[in-house]
Amino acid sequence: MKRAGKGFTLIELMIVVAIVGILAAIAIPAYSDYVKRGNLPEAQAALAAQRVKMEQYFQDTRTYVGACAAGTVAPLPAATSHFTFACSNLAADTYTITATGTGSMAGFSFDIDQTNLHRTPSAPSGWTASNTCWIMRKDGSC
Repeated sequence: MKRAGKGFTLIELMIVVAIVGILAAIAIPAYSDYVKRGNLPEAQAALAAQRVKMEQYFQDTRTYVGACAAGTVAPLPAATSHFTFACSNLAADTYTITATGTGSMAGFSFDIDQTNLHRTPSAPSGWTASNTCWIMRKDGSC
């Protein structure tokens, strides 16, 4: 009498490895994009909050000159784990605040100005930038 074998054959194991490889090839890029999309609001929330502070500074001083400085009502937002912030174009009636991605968010750049214009001047390869909004997805949708 022949005894039935226990375990898996090499072909069965190779099929399982191939299936896992195909699933990983699809899931890893999708997960990476999901994580990036989850980090975008970090910059957008900080920019929106800074805009409110800039308007408060303007109400107090009637100019944007001097804003974004420590000790004012509108200090520059502190760098986060994924974004750094900068103020530019500071004049009596204009400003631009920019969030620039670092690390895994490198390539992203968001800004806002005194007219509340939200822009995404740059985005990483595969993402679409926008001059009219802060993007939330690869296709440039807001």
